[in-house]
Amino acid sequence: MSQRQIIQVFEQYQKSRMQFVQTVADLAARPQNIEILQSAGVMSLLRPLMLDVVPSIQQTAALALGRLADHSDDLAEAVVKEDILPQLVHSLSWQNRFYKKAAAFVLRAVAKHSPELAQAVVACGGVDALVLCFDEFDPGVKEAAAWALGYIARHNASLSQAVVDAGAVPLLVLCLQEPELATKRIAASTLSDISKHTPELAQTVVDSGAIAHLAQMILNPDAKLKRQVFSALSQISKHSVSLAEMVVEAEIFPAAVTCLKDPDEYVKKNVSTLMREVVKHTPELSQLIVNCGGMAAVIDYLGDCRGNLRLPGIMMLGYVAAHSENLAMAVILSKGVPQLALCLSEEHEHHIKAATAWSIGQIGHHTPEHAKAVATSNLLTKLLELYMDASSSEDLQAKSKRALKSVLQKCTYLPGLEPLLYDAPSNILKHVVCQFSKVLPHDSKARRLFVTSGGLKKVQEIQAEPGSALQEHINAINSCFPEEIVRYYSPGYSEVLLERLENYQPA
Repeated sequence: MSQRQIIQVFEQYQKSRMQFVQTVADLAARPQNIEILQSAGVMSLLRPLMLDVVPSIQQTAALALGRLADHSDDLAEAVVKEDILPQLVHSLSWQNRFYKKAAAFVLRAVAKHSPELAQAVVACGGVDALVLCFDEFDPGVKEAAAWALGYIARHNASLSQAVVDAGAVPLLVLCLQEPELATKRIAASTLSDISKHTPELAQTVVDSGAIAHLAQMILNPDAKLKRQVFSALSQISKHSVSLAEMVVEAEIFPAAVTCLKDPDEYVKKNVSTLMREVVKHTPELSQLIVNCGGMAAVIDYLGDCRGNLRLPGIMMLGYVAAHSENLAMAVILSKGVPQLALCLSEEHEHHIKAATAWSIGQIGHHTPEHAKAVATSNLLTKLLELYMDASSSEDLQAKSKRALKSVLQKCTYLPGLEPLLYDAPSNILKHVVCQFSKVLPHDSKARRLFVTSGGLKKVQEIQAEPGSALQEHINAINSCFPEEIVRYYSPGYSEVLLERLENYQPA
């Protein structure tokens, strides 16, 4: 065989290898092909091509593996079992930037599925190798490395700590300062994933100076970047008063409030989540958000969105109201109660209804005035319906009951209480009747209305255990009226009168 023929054979072999990995990579991009590729044993065929002498074949083989691993946890486990990860990690330190991007993609695709698979990436030195990728000039390599680290960190605190221990956080903060939007987005997302688990991890992110750089980007025109920025600030704020104060001190308010009008619904959701995480800590932080127009903006936002997008805003109102009478009154004056009533009637998901019931309870439990605001929006009967509805989830029933009882104990607005006399079970009825027994002795107009509306008649029909709290409250109500009126509205009194009529002998 001539030299030329030998060269042609090698060229043909190289071309065939390249064609194979390229075809597999293309096929792996379509989910319907994955099962066929897996059954054909493609994983073991790709493994030796990761060590090919031709860089482009190595890169394409890595890309194909990444696409396969990304598809399911079974395939990701197969990558681990084929012992491909150590090979990838070893190559990351000396291969070119194209290979590094492909290798980081494989590590990310494996790590995303479960803490166990992410731990396999950590165990083979993947985190340290990914951190070294930040030394690469190419922003695409940094982005791929940051993305993989985020998928590792998001699972739990120990995996997040492994990312921190490898020295990733200061490098991620540097990535926030890169000119490329994609790099900024992924860095902010990974810092959010690191921060979410514990106060200590969030503090590590803060100590690296992340807040100042995140704060500078809240008005960036790129919606995807703003989503990640507000997410990271939320995850930092949620852990403690001091961390929330550090976020607030970066002077992100009131500028962040304007983002509740952003066209992107997830930017708006993440802003309302940030506000929820800030206000929950102290009355002072709540007051700060109220003072910069945050309360009114969130209530408007609740009117403009539906479903889970509403949830953080609903809870934010509850947290603000929980702190004090004045802050609860600020929610009422900002028309928060009618908006929550709308949420309760429009939403179908039980967890959203439960959060709304909780917030209503936080608003109404302070004073009779607060309770009246809830009652006049017809929310007492609505809460009772949700509590008594057998199809309501346990959590929804529990939160509706708790909210109803806490508001009832302060409510002296009798027109709002009266409908409950007809439908409430005895454990709720005793609170309703108790409120009537407190108000009627001191209000002659209320006593007259109570008779003419049928309230007194209904009270006489209640079957209460002798000596029970409910019976005592009924006795207290009856003592507010002349004996003959109480007798007149008692069950069976008309029959007594008819009997007396029959037995009456005119003179």
